[in-house]
Amino acid sequence: MTDENVNATLTVDVPVTRVFAVLADPTTHAAIDGTGWVQEAADRAPLTETGQLFRMEMYHDKHPDGDYRVVNKVEVLEPPHAIGWLTGTEKADGRLEFGGWIWRYDLTPLGPSGTEITLTYDWSAVPPYVREYLHFPPFGPDHLINSLRHLAALTEETA
Repeated sequence: MTDENVNATLTVDVPVTRVFAVLADPTTHAAIDGTGWVQEAADRAPLTETGQLFRMEMYHDKHPDGDYRVVNKVEVLEPPHAIGWLTGTEKADGRLEFGGWIWRYDLTPLGPSGTEITLTYDWSAVPPYVREYLHFPPFGPDHLINSLRHLAALTEETA
């Protein structure tokens, strides 16, 4: 872990194309998450291009509203090797505001039926005013590996 990002790596016995397909499906993200914060996809279309927006229904007991919605913007899409998105909010007037953190998955094929998955959470672009009210990272050190284990289970059961 550095001061600005954290990552975890896990190897699964699933083809890289299957892992990528699961990650590109927003309806799987609640099952992958593992914190209970991600509730369900508000936008259910597969992720197919950079710049694409997708919204997720969320819950956090320390959020002022409990239930809330985030908007994500696909920043990295290199099928089947990498996918990543920025997370932000949509204001009442429709403006989008991204906080500066990105979730990124890098997938390395290990032959025809294995994949090494590296999940990186990077908050290096978070501006100072956001850091005044949000602590980074907002989860414990085991979160990323737990999330990868959930992804592994999901890809293995649907392979």
